[in-house]
Amino acid sequence: MMRNSYFFVLIVAMSVAVCTTSCMKNEEKPIGKQQPKIENRRFSAEALWAMGRIGSASQNPQTGQIAYNVTYYSVEENRSNSELFLIDKDGTNQRQLTTTSLRETDPQWMQDGRIAFLSNENGSSQVWAMNKNGKNKKQLTNFKDDIEGFCFSPDGKKILFIAQVKTVKTTAEKYPDLQKATGRIVTDLMYKHWDEWTETAPHPFVASIENDKMGEAVDILQDEPYESPMKPWGGMEQLAWSPDSKKIAYTCRKKTGLEYAISTNSDIYLYDIETRKTQNLTEGMMGYDTNPKFSPDGLSLAWQSMERDGYEADQNRLFVMNLQTGEKRFISQKFESNVDDYRWLDNNRLIFTGCWHALEHLYQIDLEGHITQLTSGQYDYSIADLTPFGALLKRHSMSAADELFALNEKGEIKQLTQENKYFYDNIDFGEVKPIWQTTTDGKQMLTWIIYPPHFDPNKKYPTLLYCEGGPQSPVSQFWSFRWNFQMMAAHDYIIVAPNRRGLPGFGLEWNEQISGDYGGQCMRDYFSAIDQFAENHFVDNDRLGCVGASFGGYSVYWIAGHHNKRFKAFIAHDGIFNMEMQYLETEEKWFANWDMGGAYWEKDNQVAQRTFANSPHRFVDCWDTPILCIHGEKDYRILANQAMAAFDAAKMQGIDAELLIFPDENHWVLRPQNGVLWQRTFFEWLDKYLK
Repeated sequence: MMRNSYFFVLIVAMSVAVCTTSCMKNEEKPIGKQQPKIENRRFSAEALWAMGRIGSASQNPQTGQIAYNVTYYSVEENRSNSELFLIDKDGTNQRQLTTTSLRETDPQWMQDGRIAFLSNENGSSQVWAMNKNGKNKKQLTNFKDDIEGFCFSPDGKKILFIAQVKTVKTTAEKYPDLQKATGRIVTDLMYKHWDEWTETAPHPFVASIENDKMGEAVDILQDEPYESPMKPWGGMEQLAWSPDSKKIAYTCRKKTGLEYAISTNSDIYLYDIETRKTQNLTEGMMGYDTNPKFSPDGLSLAWQSMERDGYEADQNRLFVMNLQTGEKRFISQKFESNVDDYRWLDNNRLIFTGCWHALEHLYQIDLEGHITQLTSGQYDYSIADLTPFGALLKRHSMSAADELFALNEKGEIKQLTQENKYFYDNIDFGEVKPIWQTTTDGKQMLTWIIYPPHFDPNKKYPTLLYCEGGPQSPVSQFWSFRWNFQMMAAHDYIIVAPNRRGLPGFGLEWNEQISGDYGGQCMRDYFSAIDQFAENHFVDNDRLGCVGASFGGYSVYWIAGHHNKRFKAFIAHDGIFNMEMQYLETEEKWFANWDMGGAYWEKDNQVAQRTFANSPHRFVDCWDTPILCIHGEKDYRILANQAMAAFDAAKMQGIDAELLIFPDENHWVLRPQNGVLWQRTFFEWLDKYLK
């Protein structure tokens, strides 16, 4: 399942590779900013897909100018392209630097004042550069494969980039006379991952860059079959230059096959460019160690660290190492949640983002662990860049997609971009309110309530219980281009979105309670949320629905067998229906071992036996409510047969059911027309039973 809801927003923003070869040749027209007609000031799927999606951003440390990319989608053409923009440090004087049908992303300022970026103009993804007026574009790299991310050394003389290398011999390579054979020969685990057959691994390469030409690229992991950065989420944040440009810190889990499949033990390695020798800096630290960053003076290294091997949702702690003495310090100990991202302010202070009480804010921390909150409000923030001008941030909420904001040293926040102002000016969004509810064990749970536009408390409204995925992903102020609460509200539904047990931002005990107890307190929390809110006179108790994806999909399948006729309609997307099959089918076995407590054949393992006793498929005899099952056939985390089995179980009992299968989608729905189809099917099903 997905660990953090922020990451699936990033996956969507990366742009789906739906362009044909003609797109690569720039023969198609650029999509660009759109202003579709808005009917009755109501949010629609077509309007959602017409919105621009701000990606990465980089601020010039000398002038303060900001380069950033925006991705635009065409539903009609079922494709996307990304353009580059430039604004002054105060958000004025916006100008578009590129206008093509290509993917031009990841802008970064060069020391000579030009902007480097990734472009697929010549058919593969390479690093290009142009003047800040968008002219004199020049290709800097001509690597044999796609470059997936890059950054320049502090002295500007080298480039560090990511590219895939082959790690598995294909059938055709093993049997040259069978060039058209499609079978794959599998001899170990991790043969698939998320949405791909595992045949390559990302590696970091380093090369000189002089007179706009790249020298010979050196693979830092030459002849090693490991990933750096680590799939599926890792990017350039998992690599770092030392300030003197002589060393590179990188993240790697040096394991393959079964050993990889059952372990999250990654480490931070230090690579010396001159000697090509590598040192493990975190040996003996057993969980995920990721995302290294050197202090400005190069004497310290910070990174994010999880303590326990096999637990992918362990607390993400901020550590700092004295590189001269080797001393390691857990400096974020007073923050009882995850450090999601961070940057060095100076040699003694850092800033980081973390979720507390369902809000993702920016904090300052010193090496002694003293923490100061820097942002506030009903928003989620992320760090885009940090320069002498202050912190460049992205901000979103349940009522607005990402825009760029600046935070200066005085603590003042200023909005810089207005990418989707047209939509906010022409669409009425519903009010979003937090409430605190009492759980069955007497604790307080924060639940977001999203009301329809022009909510009238004198009317009665159909109401949806939203079940979160992860399972340990916060229901913070996220904006989704699929599970969009304002879209649901625009269809005159009230949404109840609880931060049930097993979500970060409410202390470690709250977050960890869910492991080994999928059918326990977290489900009681869901019932508490909907039952208490349904006491309001404006909630129509005869028109309640329950929806969710990933672990939320599991929740829907489980609730369908235990809801005691509360709900009139269910929707489960990419959910687990049969826990025993999921244990064997999923690829990251550490996840199944930790969350399920072990294998179902371990008869003396009480935690595992409790988990598998709560498999939704064991309760289908209690199903009595219409259900829509949605799944992508390229989802290798939770295979599509789970939805097919759930659909069949409903139909064989005479329960109205519908199955929406996407042959070309993974754990998400990323293609524009599939996205609109998802929305239409979602609301047609709900409207059929709740209106």
